[in-house]
Amino acid sequence: MSTPEDLSRLVGAVDALRERVDDRLANDPVREAAFEKLYAELKDYKDGFVEQQERPLLLDLLLLYDSMTWFHQSLVKEEMTPETIADSFQFLVEELLEVLYRRDVVPMEAREDFDPAVHRAVQLQKASTGSEDNRIAQVLKRGFLRRDKPLRAEEVVVYKWRGGDPGSA
Repeated sequence: MSTPEDLSRLVGAVDALRERVDDRLANDPVREAAFEKLYAELKDYKDGFVEQQERPLLLDLLLLYDSMTWFHQSLVKEEMTPETIADSFQFLVEELLEVLYRRDVVPMEAREDFDPAVHRAVQLQKASTGSEDNRIAQVLKRGFLRRDKPLRAEEVVVYKWRGGDPGSA
């Protein structure tokens, strides 16, 4: 039969054993090395993933850089007529739009009426008639969509009617 002293020694031994196991688990060099290896592999994977995602964009930008360098050299050498300069510059704009298109970025379709979901009014202009109220007078910066969601709002000048009935002409 166990005495209270035997039971107390047994509880003490179990507690000591539990402390040793907890200490081993907390300071296990094999476990620590495994976690360090996993963290290093995760970092390599993340860095490689970012590079893999950036590479196509960077290659497209290098093509654009080549075109801009050619354009600049042609300007310096004065080899181009004003018409050729305009055509060449338009080519650069189209090349940039192509780079954006490959990333699912497209210019917004032109709209006549102001929509706060896709437009940012940066200036108001007095409307001459009520029917012009809330219509776009001028686009200052073109807006762009990415996957059908606004990436950059279009900056516009908006007509505002300050007269009587907004529906009157």
